[in-house]
Amino acid sequence: MSVTTPKGFRANGIASGIKASGEMDLSLVATNTDLPALAVATFTQNRSAAAPVRVSKSHLASSNNLVNAVILNSGNANAANGEKGMEDAKDMARFVAAELGVREDTVLVCSTGLIGIPLDTTPIRLGVKDLVAGLSNDQDGANRSARAIMTTDTVPKTATHLGMGFSIGSIAKGAAMIAPNMATMLSVITTDAKLTPEIAQSALSQAVEVSFNRLVIDGCTSTNDTVILLSSGLGVEPRPSVFADALEGVCRSLADQMAMDAEGAHKLVRIRVVGALNEEHALTLAKKVASSQLVQCSFYGSDPYWGRIASELGSAGVDFDLDRLSVSYGGVEVARGGISIEFDAKALEQKMAKREIVVDCDLALGAGSATVTTTDLSPEYIAENMRTS
Repeated sequence: MSVTTPKGFRANGIASGIKASGEMDLSLVATNTDLPALAVATFTQNRSAAAPVRVSKSHLASSNNLVNAVILNSGNANAANGEKGMEDAKDMARFVAAELGVREDTVLVCSTGLIGIPLDTTPIRLGVKDLVAGLSNDQDGANRSARAIMTTDTVPKTATHLGMGFSIGSIAKGAAMIAPNMATMLSVITTDAKLTPEIAQSALSQAVEVSFNRLVIDGCTSTNDTVILLSSGLGVEPRPSVFADALEGVCRSLADQMAMDAEGAHKLVRIRVVGALNEEHALTLAKKVASSQLVQCSFYGSDPYWGRIASELGSAGVDFDLDRLSVSYGGVEVARGGISIEFDAKALEQKMAKREIVVDCDLALGAGSATVTTTDLSPEYIAENMRTS
């Protein structure tokens, strides 16, 4: 049941009128009572951070990481809107706080949609009463909350984990403006595990690092990226490593769902760099390859053009020796020692036609390794991003 799977949480989503299409556009995840949950978060590193990001950071600080609700809207990012944008984000928190009867700074705010377009908060103000009244801890409430945050997403994104005495649930959205630089999307993750703020933040930061921070769709970092973890503390207190592993699994699932649903994407591609000097070295090179539009275009054409990969590896500004490089697509080796080799063309064609492809780049320099997930780049992506409505 995603965000309502853990004990202590309710959710809902409605169509308030933000979107001209009439589709659902307002979501709420809240605690079952007026008792707040422990909350930690990670936010975009974009210096053009949207008003909701700035307000949520402020509220977390002033409430000492205690949160009763997260309100999320789709259809308008409320980014690059100056002081009015800040007031609008604060108003969203005020509307929810008043309806729930809680402190304003215990409400966090997330927005997603078009950037630089003023947000009309009237539909939100008028819709909050129904949004709160419809809060539910069942599957329907969870489903509505997940659908209401979708923009160019074609399917809702949720993931759960059922542990020994605790559970984790989540909703997320994201299909573009995704680059490996903190968060890369909107997500609310709930758990009933008993956690300290330090353990919760450490687990979330690590989970984000190995999942969302290793996903590239188009090399663009959004102004609104936010991942929030809420803990009701109504379950057991798991070992920190057990919780961290479970949270990592949930975040990896969400990241893969985002890649599978990326704007115009036909293929999910894992860029796996091995034989690096260390993990950081491998990650730098994997991100360079994954972010290359030329490489992504070759995936769309099912073309094993390993020369483009070699070029990106060589231009990453870190240690690299072309004469040591080997490249494989789906286990079919196409280059060794920095030159092309004979391979089974039929087998490779079959591998390249699959929905998911693994590209291995062996540097033969050391024992470091890292994997970054990306997609192909298609004409549909361009068509989607030519318009603003």
